[in-house]
Amino acid sequence: MDKLSYNLYTPKPTHTEMSTTKQSTVKALDSLPVVIGFLIAVLVFTMFVVGYDQGQLFSVVEGQSAFDTMWIHEFTHDMRHSAGFPCH
Repeated sequence: MDKLSYNLYTPKPTHTEMSTTKQSTVKALDSLPVVIGFLIAVLVFTMFVVGYDQGQLFSVVEGQSAFDTMWIHEFTHDMRHSAGFPCH
């Protein structure tokens, strides 16, 4: 089909369909800063866990022994070196 015949036989969207599309696009753009903020918070938290945690997270539950075992540090040890964080 050529473009002319395609345009002739394709129904154009009605005014209500166009406004509904615009409204849903505006709603999606309104939530964009919230989504970006959430992703930044997740990034900062995971950077702390991978790069700097030496038992701080588990010390809330385990107490002082968490600093000796460093479970998260040992679990993320290779990932931390791959990301460029020194830990030795």
